[in-house]
Amino acid sequence: MRKLPPLSLYIHIPWCVQKCPYCDFNSHALKGEVPHDDYVAHLLADLDADLHLAAGRSVGTIFIGGGTPSLLSSEAMQNLLDGVRARLPLDASAEITMEANPGTVEADRFSGYQRAGVNRISIGVQSFDAQKLERLGRIHGPEEAKRAAHLATGLNLRSFNLDLMHGLPDQTLEEALDDLRQAIALNPPHLSWYQLTIEPNTMYASRPPTLPDDDALWDIFEQGDQLLTAAGYQQYETSAYAKPGYQCQHNLNYWRFGDYLGIGCGAHGKLTQPDGQILRTVKTKHPRGYMQGRYMDKQHPVETVDLPFEFFMNRFRLLEAAPREEFGLYTGLDESVIRAQLDEAISKEYLLETETHWQITRKGKLFLNSLLELFLGE
Repeated sequence: MRKLPPLSLYIHIPWCVQKCPYCDFNSHALKGEVPHDDYVAHLLADLDADLHLAAGRSVGTIFIGGGTPSLLSSEAMQNLLDGVRARLPLDASAEITMEANPGTVEADRFSGYQRAGVNRISIGVQSFDAQKLERLGRIHGPEEAKRAAHLATGLNLRSFNLDLMHGLPDQTLEEALDDLRQAIALNPPHLSWYQLTIEPNTMYASRPPTLPDDDALWDIFEQGDQLLTAAGYQQYETSAYAKPGYQCQHNLNYWRFGDYLGIGCGAHGKLTQPDGQILRTVKTKHPRGYMQGRYMDKQHPVETVDLPFEFFMNRFRLLEAAPREEFGLYTGLDESVIRAQLDEAISKEYLLETETHWQITRKGKLFLNSLLELFLGE
């Protein structure tokens, strides 16, 4: 029997106060009140239907994303996490992360989330520039973002993250670095630093703003990376920096080709079965259909020919060395099936290989798409 990877749980809360123009996540502008109790009941019924896919494993991490999960009441969060614990064994040291917008982070409510079991919060700051926030469609201001970070510090959580974007409309190098300096001054254990990209089916796609050009983006990244490194942050993933020991364990499990149950509107799952088959699941996207009890939208096995690409597409997002043995353990394939592609990647200086590990090079990071294309199935 193949070794089953570690298991995580992703829970999607689909509502936002309003839809941001750059957002392509499955989020829906709230009309009326959040149906707290009804939605939690559906989430737990969705989980019940998927329990057989977990193959008896315990859960090491939970991530509650959205949308805006902090629109859910602390009582509903308590019922949700109690329901999860009643259905799945949870590791004693499980990391439980919840996303929150600064405008919805309130001290009383957040203490309630913490009592429910949330021990890590990810705060969607995006920028500390009021005009930039307005252009991004955000409903909070710079002071609310700082207040939320101070609140997270005072709660003595296991960790917290600030989400920050760069490459914003008409953003200068100095504006981008100023955002970063303000974030660093708040001393979060973890900083996610994303480049804004225009995604299809967003308001920005239909009316594109003027973004910095490639040279300007490179200057922002290079100087921002130096600022973060000097402040004691280590880049461990394409868009993620952390103080030593504070990497997001949930995201690490994704990128290490771990398994995850996905419940809630539009949630994705990846689940390895005892016979070695890997299943991908996708839940119904719209709250209306989902809350009529139609949870599963699609379920399909990953074809053998696609496994190398899927494995490396995840693994090479991380900057850490990848243990060679995990390729066989988590895909069931022998390394010989990708030997030619590996040799080409090594000859092009995208990868370094030792007896035990593969390490993506600086060139491999710059040409990541070219590296991954080597492993595409026919």
